[in-house]
Amino acid sequence: MNRLNIITLGKDIMKAHQFYRDLGFDTSIRGPESAPAIIFFKNEGTRIALYPVDELAKDVNEQQPPEIGRGFPGITLAYNTKSIDEVGEVMKKAESAGATIQKKPKKTDWGGYSGYFTDLDGYYWEVAYGEFWEFDESNMLVIEDV
Repeated sequence: MNRLNIITLGKDIMKAHQFYRDLGFDTSIRGPESAPAIIFFKNEGTRIALYPVDELAKDVNEQQPPEIGRGFPGITLAYNTKSIDEVGEVMKKAESAGATIQKKPKKTDWGGYSGYFTDLDGYYWEVAYGEFWEFDESNMLVIEDV
């Protein structure tokens, strides 16, 4: 686990999208433009994504979402793996290092497999695998337009 693939900002997704576009970021919208499910930035290196903050909290824990602004900053960091087995290995390694498992790895509604842990300072990390993901020569996730 020696890279950071995605930083997801839980936001008012439409307002934030306009702001970042005005700053000059090139983006890729997933879902209808009037109500996108997620927006990825087409930046180099670590990817940035915008996602509705309420949905991000539910993604961490659907049954008991962390309270936004109180213990949950509305930001998650993602490490994307190349296999389902690697998700489990990274989660075990994180727990052994002192992380708290927030959501055990399981199949997702988007067709992948992921879990969440918090590090020693309470930052939320998603460890995820997607069957159709591709990585470049630097092991960074390739996000294509849909």
